[in-house]
Amino acid sequence: MVTNRPDINQVLSQMRDMRSQVQQPNAITNPISKVGDVSGVENGIERADFSAMLKNAVDNVNTLQAESKNLAQSYERGVEGVDLPQVMIGLQKSSVSFEAMTQVRNKLVDAYEKIMNMPI
Repeated sequence: MVTNRPDINQVLSQMRDMRSQVQQPNAITNPISKVGDVSGVENGIERADFSAMLKNAVDNVNTLQAESKNLAQSYERGVEGVDLPQVMIGLQKSSVSFEAMTQVRNKLVDAYEKIMNMPI
């Protein structure tokens, strides 16, 4: 029976953990607590350092891409303990994170262009 394979159960467990993390209200409504870089407190409101948040996001994308590349290379070499579902999930994670970063970059460039074209 295929469902008794430990690698499938491990993948399913990881997917459930990710889903529960996404569904936690603090993870979505309070991103400052996850970043940890705060430039100051003004009127009792914490303000996040935008450059630190952006650098953190780019570093996370880079880390995911490096990990997925290493997983794929390990699978190609036949390293024991690295299976195809694990490689495919890693590649999808890095692909989705890169696409999201690209969309953020496009929005930032669009906002910059709109600001630069505003009449003085």
